[in-house]
Amino acid sequence: MGGAGGRIGHAAARRLGLNRRTVGKYARAATWQECVRRAPSRRPTSLDPYLEYLRQRWEEGEHTATVLHQEIVAKGYRGHYQRVKMAIAPLRRGLPIDTPRERSPSPRQVARWITTAPSRRSLHATEVLRRLLEHCPELALTYDLVRQFAAMLHAGDATLLTGWLEQLEASRLPALASLATALREDQPAVVQGITTPFNSGVNEGRITDLKLQKRIMAGRAGVPLLRHRVILMAHLRRRYP
Repeated sequence: MGGAGGRIGHAAARRLGLNRRTVGKYARAATWQECVRRAPSRRPTSLDPYLEYLRQRWEEGEHTATVLHQEIVAKGYRGHYQRVKMAIAPLRRGLPIDTPRERSPSPRQVARWITTAPSRRSLHATEVLRRLLEHCPELALTYDLVRQFAAMLHAGDATLLTGWLEQLEASRLPALASLATALREDQPAVVQGITTPFNSGVNEGRITDLKLQKRIMAGRAGVPLLRHRVILMAHLRRRYP
């Protein structure tokens, strides 16, 4: 997208929190199918001839992977027990036996989902996070506490901060209790950060810029060139925030 279209696409990307290329792809799509990510085709495996037998035995009440593996080995299967265990895993969740195995999210992904406002999460992330919270009470408690703090930030109201810190300490989770201790040591600054529009985000951004230049130009430039690059980057940041 160029010209006015490019400016509109850029504004839409910022409003939606999406990459400009993603917005451009959606804008150029003629049908909804072009916007959907296609799932990779499933490759046939040596277990495929025995899937119907496994489903039948599961419905008859045999839910032990070891026993099922032994039974299909007697029928000619030469694969590993672990494949059978993975194959019947969807049955334990009430899904068809040939449901593709879903990759577990990384801790970084889960942390990003928790800290992202629910209205800005994708449907897939919302559903996976819901299942995780149902199976992990500690994570559910952490999620509730994070959303409470996010509500304080959004409202600019720190009156609930003391009670929130007490909840952290009562959680019996070492990481949250340690966070409460650290925040209490500098609680007036935390209150100012919640109730005023001032923050250290700009300074942190400048420090990141400096570190980036250091990594890019280490051993390749002297102080004058580095100074020019840092000043130019600061100018660009002000012009294109």
